[in-house]
Amino acid sequence: ELEDVMKVGYKDIRCVESGGPEPGVGCAGRGVITSINFLEENGAYENIDYVSYDVLGDVVCGGFAMPIRENKAQEI
Repeated sequence: ELEDVMKVGYKDIRCVESGGPEPGVGCAGRGVITSINFLEENGAYENIDYVSYDVLGDVVCGGFAMPIRENKAQEI
């Protein structure tokens, strides 16, 4: 459920944190894609003005570019 992962704070700011696979196991980029899809499917992007993603920057993984390829982000 969206309510289980999203916290609403000051001035209705919504925050979600998603984990990833253990180091050396799986693809963290895939976790980003899965998280975004879950949020979309559950209405997390309705009635908002701005979205900011904070993801690991020290891992080279094509999965981190997926939000741009799917028009879910304007820049990384």
